[in-house]
Amino acid sequence: MRSLIALASLLVLAACAGRAERPATLPPAAPPPAPPPQAPVPAPAPTAPPAATRAIDAVVAAPLPPIGPLPGAQAALAAFRTSCPGLSRREDLSGLTLREEWQTVCAAAATVAPGGETRFFNDQMVAVLVTGGSGFATGYFEPEIAASRTRQPGYTVPLYRRPPDLIDVPLGDFAASLKGRTIRGRLEGNRLVPYAPRADIDAALAGKGLELAFAADRFEAFFLEIQGSGRLRLPDGSVMRIGYDGQNGRDYVAIGRLLIEQGKLERGKAGMAEILAWLRSHPDEAPAILNANPSKIFFRELRGDGPIGAMGVAVTPRVSVAADPAFLPLGAPLLVETTLTRTGQRLVQMMVAQDTGGAIKGANRIDLFLGAGAEAAADAGAQSSPAQIMLLIPRAAAQRLNLNAPPQRP
Repeated sequence: MRSLIALASLLVLAACAGRAERPATLPPAAPPPAPPPQAPVPAPAPTAPPAATRAIDAVVAAPLPPIGPLPGAQAALAAFRTSCPGLSRREDLSGLTLREEWQTVCAAAATVAPGGETRFFNDQMVAVLVTGGSGFATGYFEPEIAASRTRQPGYTVPLYRRPPDLIDVPLGDFAASLKGRTIRGRLEGNRLVPYAPRADIDAALAGKGLELAFAADRFEAFFLEIQGSGRLRLPDGSVMRIGYDGQNGRDYVAIGRLLIEQGKLERGKAGMAEILAWLRSHPDEAPAILNANPSKIFFRELRGDGPIGAMGVAVTPRVSVAADPAFLPLGAPLLVETTLTRTGQRLVQMMVAQDTGGAIKGANRIDLFLGAGAEAAADAGAQSSPAQIMLLIPRAAAQRLNLNAPPQRP
């Protein structure tokens, strides 16, 4: 936190002194923190600072200074524009921003000429740190696996549509303190009961005609669920794109962590490639490992661009991230510094929070969308790195929350 606050002070001074020779960067990331626990969702109280201060404990109360082009600003603005319809109608569960504040910013975004991206972010938004700025970044991608629309030899692993009896219950409808939390289940008489876990899902859905497609490989199908969307390479060579359409309400369990705890894989060597290799080489033990994650994802067929994130728009490789909307407003721009674990490449650029994920919980926990194909799969499977994050909110939101005081000195 202290390093980012110091950075903010230096950037303000640099803005007064004139244009620097290189783009703005963030300081070296701190050592990786332990994975954050799931934080309670704050009660939204958008007109009073206390709700927001649950997500913010340090402030950079100055616009991003124009000391050079913000890295990735052009692509981030393009992604941000696609988020604007959602920002204008969705409630911000973090309590930091209001719809009308985003409406003003989005109107300005629509008129930005090429080359004016950095000035737009500088003029329209204020950078703040959420719980100190230090976080953690994993990665996800759009996988492509072999599948068929119909069951046939070699294609026997069902990918299911959303069951019609699956019910989502937004708890915020019953208590403001539970805003943003949802439970899922099915009706049994007049009671809502948990939906079947992964181990029982095939039996629960048998004979209901809910098979959207059939995958050739059960392990690849499992990882496609974790990614939440993907491409199905059909026997005739065509591609069918599918996307998230619900979840059975069971908690997500990371099988990589489980394999480490059981001594089957080494810490630091439990990426997707290593997990897949272990599953393939231990076919008798693999079903129990897969079923240890009771969460089950349901899909729908997608048409047009994709994959589709939680904002309802296509996500952009190396620009869109998944985040916890209790802390980072969905659709908001971010300035992120992290390292791509597989290559060691330092990544410092503007991004946009456009998606969510079952394992992405807590402040400053982000999941980078890294694209499609073998390289993206390798990058995402290995990604596990500290990150430093600055959230950009409308200037009007910062003023309403009294976040325009000078930044603290380290």
